[in-house]
Amino acid sequence: MGFLMRLFSKNGLFLFFLLLQIIALVLIFTRNSVQRSWIAGQSAAFNSWVSGYIDEGTSYLKLKQINEQLVAQNKLLMEEVYGKDTSGKPSFRKVHDTIGGGQIYTFVDGEIVYNSINRKDNYFTINRGRRDGVMPKMGVIAPRGIAGIVINTTNSYALVQSVLSVNKIKINAALKNSGYFGTLTWGGENSRLMHLADVPKYVPIKVGDTVVTDGKSAIFPRGVMIGRVAGFEVDSKTGYWNISVELSEKMGTLNKIYVVKNMKKAEVQKIQDTLQATINREND
Repeated sequence: MGFLMRLFSKNGLFLFFLLLQIIALVLIFTRNSVQRSWIAGQSAAFNSWVSGYIDEGTSYLKLKQINEQLVAQNKLLMEEVYGKDTSGKPSFRKVHDTIGGGQIYTFVDGEIVYNSINRKDNYFTINRGRRDGVMPKMGVIAPRGIAGIVINTTNSYALVQSVLSVNKIKINAALKNSGYFGTLTWGGENSRLMHLADVPKYVPIKVGDTVVTDGKSAIFPRGVMIGRVAGFEVDSKTGYWNISVELSEKMGTLNKIYVVKNMKKAEVQKIQDTLQATINREND
């Protein structure tokens, strides 16, 4: 209390001046329409500035939720585009579809936790495993193209053989425009380029042609993006085209992935095993 008394006694005139200034300003801005309009405009601008920062902060906090929603939507789109059985149904008998809607493929979304691109045979690890239904020999797709094939799993993780592997992976691929297919491999030199072989040299090709999966294996659906033709020449040893394919997916920046689950893989494998058994009997 004594401090306040000393403050007012030493600075009384100054404090009285400030009080008069405040009263004058209040009278000016409450009695004059021009000043009231200016105050209203400044208040609106300040409120907009504050609201903008609040909205940006809210949007940032919602990024994870928005990203999860986009991943889920992308998975549904993949199932719609790649997952259906597009072959015609036989007209001579009615087949009960126990899967529903002709669905062949479903997808499990996940993320990369480790990745390599500078080895002769490269691998990456994903945060999905057996408890998520992920098993060896399942294909792995990234948002812009194919990524690899699962080779081993634990309960929570899976090890994936990258498409950037010289000796351990071959992909059935096709030229989208012509439908001609061949074998896609990596030469070990450039992480952006793979090579498509076994395409006859009479097949018309041009730089920029789209290369996709051909669906002739139980690993990848037909039509999944691989990349585009970057160059081509006739292989002097085979007489077929040697086609350079620039990958649409940058393997060094992989993050989100989708594991492909072929719901009819066991049935396909069973019929293929009968072929091998027939060949073995013929050779005996």
